[in-house]
Amino acid sequence: MTRTQMVWAILALATGGFAIGVTEFAIMGLQREIVLDLGVSYGQGGMLVSAYALGVVVGAPILALMGAKRERKTYALFLLVLFILAHVLSFVAPNFETLLAGRFLSGLPHGAYFATAALMSAQMVGPAKRGRAIAVVLSGLAIANVSGVPAVTWTGQQFGWRWMFLIVALLAVLTMLAVAILAPRQDAPAGATVRGELRALANQRLWVGVGLAIIGFSGMFAIYTYLSHVAVEVTGFNDSALPWVVLIFGAGMVIGTFTGGAATDKSVLGTVLVAMILVAVFMGLFAMFAHVPWLMLVLLFCVGVSAANLGPAMQTHLIDTAPKAPQLAASFHHSAFNAANALGAIVGGVTIDMGLGLRAPAYAGSIAAAVGVAITLYAILLTRRAGEKV
Repeated sequence: MTRTQMVWAILALATGGFAIGVTEFAIMGLQREIVLDLGVSYGQGGMLVSAYALGVVVGAPILALMGAKRERKTYALFLLVLFILAHVLSFVAPNFETLLAGRFLSGLPHGAYFATAALMSAQMVGPAKRGRAIAVVLSGLAIANVSGVPAVTWTGQQFGWRWMFLIVALLAVLTMLAVAILAPRQDAPAGATVRGELRALANQRLWVGVGLAIIGFSGMFAIYTYLSHVAVEVTGFNDSALPWVVLIFGAGMVIGTFTGGAATDKSVLGTVLVAMILVAVFMGLFAMFAHVPWLMLVLLFCVGVSAANLGPAMQTHLIDTAPKAPQLAASFHHSAFNAANALGAIVGGVTIDMGLGLRAPAYAGSIAAAVGVAITLYAILLTRRAGEKV
């Protein structure tokens, strides 16, 4: 396989990440429209975020296990079909309950797709550049926040929130065509079995890594889930400015994903430690200065950069903790990421409902990231005890 073919194959896989990023994050920008249209509360609107995240948490390990022995390209295409069908259901949903079910089903293939795409990309480039290859796959999520999410948010505001689901389904169809044409076939590792993958669960480092990812990312989602409310009701922006606010956060995530990938190839847990410290600091400052428009945007950008640095590093760390079960370990990153999504949405909603104000989720997120720093130090200790590179 030539270098050019390899690049195009990885980009094709990243396109799926772009579609996933649009559906995962655009729902937050359109939450106000959905709440008003369906006549539900803010708390119920937040459940659309949590339902998707729960789907990822449930689906990632189950579908990853199902794919442990399967040829990876074919399995990636199968997961995209499931993703498309769930979005068609969401598009035609006649009520809130059906939409909630569609969101849950949409989340099921998320983690398994990213796990499969990350492993395919890492195998194509080899160990020395795997962090950067995984970053490219994950960059689809970040780039979606810069282009896809603002565009779909604007489209939803102008023509109705249902268009988001149709657009995402079409993006997934394009991804299927690109992967089918450009990605190489890639057999599962020799001797891979479901039982072997399950045996890898008896691993302290793996579970510490999962806990680290949940705690570390939850703060970001505590902010992001209620970002539209903060931007309008605290900072004072108009609704028409929300796509630009989301774009600034997304731009930070794009930069952070690529810098995090490069840093991961030098030190996996070192990257996690620095990023977690920065997340704690910037979230605290965001909460303090959310009423100052220009400063709120600068700090939101910084939160995006530092939080996105965690992505490639955490994905790589979890793969390293269970080398005999790469498919399952890789999927746990996305289970943890979306457990954090659900947790952040719930914690943010609870703090607001307690009367602590719209800044409270950011303060809670800063505290969560500080706890993440402590967990990272413990993960570094365990890695050194195992005689492995930090």
